[in-house]
Amino acid sequence: MKFDVTVIPTNLNKIAPIARAVETYGFNGLWTPEIAHDPFLPLTHAASATTKINIGTGIAVAFPRSPMMVANTAWDLAAQSDGRFILGLGTQIEIHITKRFSTPWSAPVPRLREYIESLRAIWHSWQTGERLRYKGEHYQFTLMTPFFSPGAIQHPDIPIYIAGVNEKLCQLAGELCQGFHIHPFHTVRYLKEQIIPNIELGAHNTGRTRTDVNLSCAVFVVAARDEREAQVNAAPVKSQIAFYASTPSYAPVLDLHGWGDVRTELSKMARSGKWDKMGEVIDDMMLNEFAVVAAPEELAQVVKARYDGLLDRVGYYFPFEPDNPEKAAIWKNAGRVFCH
Repeated sequence: MKFDVTVIPTNLNKIAPIARAVETYGFNGLWTPEIAHDPFLPLTHAASATTKINIGTGIAVAFPRSPMMVANTAWDLAAQSDGRFILGLGTQIEIHITKRFSTPWSAPVPRLREYIESLRAIWHSWQTGERLRYKGEHYQFTLMTPFFSPGAIQHPDIPIYIAGVNEKLCQLAGELCQGFHIHPFHTVRYLKEQIIPNIELGAHNTGRTRTDVNLSCAVFVVAARDEREAQVNAAPVKSQIAFYASTPSYAPVLDLHGWGDVRTELSKMARSGKWDKMGEVIDDMMLNEFAVVAAPEELAQVVKARYDGLLDRVGYYFPFEPDNPEKAAIWKNAGRVFCH
């Protein structure tokens, strides 16, 4: 099991030293999410500052970006990093696509399938010089002159990971992708009964197996030495769980456990703007299903034991901050458990 970290790119000038620290700790990968900053730009700094770790988007929102533009960026990052770049893509939900990005919405799984196929068609054209001819319902790419082709690179087989919760995206990952970003809002039971079986089903449909798809997740964790610390440190995690639980897209996770009434309550609170109170609805039993709770010096061991045989790449949901004295012991312990 590989150990990765997430870096929030609030300042591009700080990415290089952070990336070097990731490599020094012995960790395997660095992911940048798309929240308030672009997920691709920091990776050019990370690629130039490192030689071993994977770097990747975890995730970049696909649909507001043309596949041609993403193909260019991914191609350059793959070349710069000597093949260490992983392209992580996500669909987002309809309201964000239409109202935040002002982009048309359509059924996400068929559209993402074409997105992945068109990326690979573009890359194949650049690598081989063959004519670009991809025609789908959502995307059509039929023009590529030598002037606009970046040409062949040493590592053209760029891994694509997609993110999701529900069965159809899991199946798509099994069919076409090298990896799947499992949402932190999951339980071990949901992994075993929904995510992995659907990955296997999709893989079987194209003559592949589960081992062809790396399962990756930044898991919710609460580090606490005593009851008082547990209450304080669990509060923001409970709020995050409550936020996701209030969103209809994540209903299947709650429904599997019979927590539909909790989802209904949280949805009402969200509509009423009671965001600061929603975490109080998540009790300790639910917290322990969604998060790993352990003492700082034991956290990595507990995470590894919990996900052994289930995940291929694991990390913590909170961002990597090597200069944070409160979390220094947590990072060092992760390095000892996973990387040495």
